[in-house]
Amino acid sequence: MVSMMRKHEQTRLKNLEILISEAGSAAQLARAVGTNSSYLSQVRNQLPTKNGTPRAIGDDLATKLEEGMKKPQGWMDENHDKNAPKRKGNGRATPEFQSLLPLISWEEAANWHKLSKGKTSLKKSELMSCPVKCSQEAFVLHVQGRSMEPRFNEGDILFVDPDVAPKHGQFVVVQKRGSKEATFRQLIIEEGREFLTALNIDWPDRITALDKRTTICGVIVFKGEKV
Repeated sequence: MVSMMRKHEQTRLKNLEILISEAGSAAQLARAVGTNSSYLSQVRNQLPTKNGTPRAIGDDLATKLEEGMKKPQGWMDENHDKNAPKRKGNGRATPEFQSLLPLISWEEAANWHKLSKGKTSLKKSELMSCPVKCSQEAFVLHVQGRSMEPRFNEGDILFVDPDVAPKHGQFVVVQKRGSKEATFRQLIIEEGREFLTALNIDWPDRITALDKRTTICGVIVFKGEKV
C-alpha cells in the first residue's frame, strides 16, 4: 500500500512540472488555479510537514490543478511524460550551441576550482556542446544514482556553471567536507534558512541543512536527457 501511494505521489509531481511548463512559471500556475504560490512551492519541493513527512499533492490540490488548467478529472494521476510540452524556443529545429565544455567525473567536480586551470589539455572527445550561454569555467557531468528521480535519471547530462549565483529552487552541485566526490541537490531557501533536498521521496536523509561543511561547486544551467 505504501509503495503504491508513493508511486501515485511521483506521478502527480511529474504532472505538476508539466503544468508549470504550460503555465509559464510556478507563480503563474498558482494564480491560474487559485492557490497560494508559497504553498505550491513547498509541495513542489516536498518540504516536510510538522509530522516530518514530505508535503504531497493531495486530492483537493490535484482537483484544483485539473480544473484550473482545464484538464479532465483524474489527469493528475495519469502518466503524461510523452506529452510534456517542450521548452519554448526561437523556432529552430536544433538549439544554437554556445560553448564546448569538458565532461568530467564527480570526483573531479569536487576539485574543479583547482583542476579547471588545466582543462585546455583535455581531448576533444571529452568536450560537449552546451545549448545555453555559460562561463569558461563551466563543466559537464553524467547523472549517477537515483537520488534525484523522477526529474533526473541515470545517464542524463548536466551542464554546470560555477559562476552562476545559486538561488532558491535551483539545482546545485555540492561537495560535503570529507567526501571525495561531489553530488547534486535542489537548493531550498525558506525564511532565511538554506536546505539541500533530494527529489526521490524514498531517499534517506532527503533534506539536509546547507552548512559550512558543504560547498556549492556550481549551478545546473541545462539538462540533456538520456534517450
